Amino acid sequence: MKKILFLIVSVLLAPVNLKAQPKHFKVLALYENGGHHIAFSKRAMVWLDKLAAEKGFSIDYLQKPDKINDEFLSHYQLLLQLDYVPYGWPDSAAAAFKKYITEGRGGWVGFHHATLLGEFDGFHEWQWFSDFMGGISWKNYIGTFAKGTVNMEDKQHPVMKDIPASFRIEQEEWYTYDKSPRPNVHVLASVDESTYDPQGDVKMGDHPVVWTNEHVKARNVYIFMGHSPNLLDNPAWVKLVTNAIFWAAGVK
Repeated sequence: MKKILFLIVSVLLAPVNLKAQPKHFKVLALYENGGHHIAFSKRAMVWLDKLAAEKGFSIDYLQKPDKINDEFLSHYQLLLQLDYVPYGWPDSAAAAFKKYITEGRGGWVGFHHATLLGEFDGFHEWQWFSDFMGGISWKNYIGTFAKGTVNMEDKQHPVMKDIPASFRIEQEEWYTYDKSPRPNVHVLASVDESTYDPQGDVKMGDHPVVWTNEHVKARNVYIFMGHSPNLLDNPAWVKLVTNAIFWAAGVK
């Protein structure tokens, strides 16, 4: 009897590992499989597959939004708009995406091409998406590329955890917009246009490049930098995207 009581007490007093285990979640990545962004998409997919295997989430890829509807999106906790344009979507897909974001049915992380907002390829601007991105429209870009220094603005935000106060981007197009989205979004980081190398005339002054829209229910992050595959060699960018994925999915 004493031996049994000793065993019970030993079990009760044994140290318990209270560290929360990662929650499994599913990610849908909408990506471009053509044009000059294909090199980024291909390398990003390899990296994402490795991250998913290491961190315990799963990821599916989609080249066009045609399949997107309420039921389809219900299987995913996060949508990555991996260099996919915000125009030419079927009405049903656009409506389902809007509901997904406004009602907080899942999270969203968008890159680069997601702010190609305007009249492109014969399609009208998606006004709701423009509002979602802070009420902006695309204006210009540095087609010949430039280096630039990105400065953190909100070091307390989970997406910016363990990110350097400033970090260098070695090759980017640096879009400009008709106005800064700052009044309508929460800016997490901006690029210092005085650090462009080479310097040029394509500038907008106040130039946010990472932000979140807090006026919708979904956790969301837009990360402008997403053109060159060499971004995967940049530890700050990799950490930023990793943070964004887990935060927007609601597991970190």
